[in-house]
Amino acid sequence: MTHVILVVEDRRDWAAYYPARHLMSAREYLDSSTSFPAGRVQVINLCRSYRYLSPGYYCSLLAEARGHRVLPSVRTVNDLSRKALYGLHFESFDAALDKAMKKHRQDGERLTVKIFFGQTEHAGLAELARQIFDQLPCPILQLEFRRRETWTVELVRPLGLHQLKGKEEDAFAAALEAFNARVWRKVGSRRKYRYDLAMLVNPDEAMPPSDKVALRKFVRAGAQLGINVETVGREDYPRLAEYDALFIRETTALDHHTYQFARKAEQEGMVVMDDPGSILRCTNKIYFAELMQGNKVAVPKTRFLFRDGPLDIAAMVDDLGLPVVLKIPDGSFSRGITKADSAEALEAALGEYFRQSAVVLAQEFMYTDYDWRIGVLNNRPLFACQYFMSKGHWQIYNHKTGKTVSGTSRTVPVQEVPAKVLRTALKAARLMGNGLYGVDMKQSGDRVVVVEVNDNPNVDAGVEDAWLGEDLYRQIMLEFLRRMEARRLGLSV
Repeated sequence: MTHVILVVEDRRDWAAYYPARHLMSAREYLDSSTSFPAGRVQVINLCRSYRYLSPGYYCSLLAEARGHRVLPSVRTVNDLSRKALYGLHFESFDAALDKAMKKHRQDGERLTVKIFFGQTEHAGLAELARQIFDQLPCPILQLEFRRRETWTVELVRPLGLHQLKGKEEDAFAAALEAFNARVWRKVGSRRKYRYDLAMLVNPDEAMPPSDKVALRKFVRAGAQLGINVETVGREDYPRLAEYDALFIRETTALDHHTYQFARKAEQEGMVVMDDPGSILRCTNKIYFAELMQGNKVAVPKTRFLFRDGPLDIAAMVDDLGLPVVLKIPDGSFSRGITKADSAEALEAALGEYFRQSAVVLAQEFMYTDYDWRIGVLNNRPLFACQYFMSKGHWQIYNHKTGKTVSGTSRTVPVQEVPAKVLRTALKAARLMGNGLYGVDMKQSGDRVVVVEVNDNPNVDAGVEDAWLGEDLYRQIMLEFLRRMEARRLGLSV
């Protein structure tokens, strides 16, 4: 259960709002004799100023020292103190800002917008406001935009409650209520649970790592172990610190909010699967190939090709044979992969891929009827599947028909997996970390090679759970429980 404390510099600043039993003055919060509720505490610092050595600054500083989760954090306060620091957060927003302004035909050369907990009433800027709050989580922000050739962020500054008037007070109250809705409204339902776990999903994702039935089974398995499993989305990033653990059930990428979630969870001291290190190691095929080869884990014969480097097509064909498989570093679900059957096709495909990436992988082609997928959890085998190639296609997933079609699958008991396949899978997974992985391999006779390691492998109802059933979900939740208990006791996981 999370206890929310609202901190104001002067209690009169709260006069416009309903009385709150969890309201505290800055002086009261800073007093070393003040007692706080047991368990997790979320502090919302609404002081008039966060400038260095002010009461607001000290409230955020001492909150972190006390182990309280605080908004804004000292890091955010420091970032907001100088444009040179907060400007770094907005380099990627200018294009989106300009597009939104043009779409809504914003007149004038300047615009001032207030953001309350990532929400704004300005038409067209709702998504941008949320992204800004993700980068600089602060209760109240005032942004000044200026148009030169394009719209850019000119100034960002935090505001205090005492600076709000009329409708702004109403907007702030509504945003505060929305921000804390789950904390305040679900206290009763959370009391029966020992831990809270956020399961990150995207209901609009075309090919998610877990289907809806599997997600419900994770929730049920968690409840049986005293874990409150709640599905969260991208918009819940500011609330992430309310939970004890994060389970990512959305396709990950480095330049994606899933990686930001993983990093924030790790920084908050939460249990997270998969952790940012695993995402980094698994999502880039260049890194993966070098790591495997450097540690003598068998992979298909591989060459790295560089956009600005020498390219000898004939030598490549002599080395790898035909067909040749080309991969861009961050493709997933059989996307970003091409099979070239001739030297001419190889050259044409490379030209296309080099427009997307400075480095491309070229690998020998190994045809098999199916790929092995060994699910590994904390360096132990969890499940084993055989994924068969899509009918009439050389990959498991066929995207060329305009509609993604996948091959069939067969789940087998782990004890029936050939020893060499299992041994190779565990060795590859160990190089990635101690999370939940799916190791994809090809087997041709006695030869076993690792194709890739997935940091958030599919766990779908009727597929990966076909052998273990409900116990598959229980084992994953048990691992979360073990790690959360270890964190609570100050033990390593």
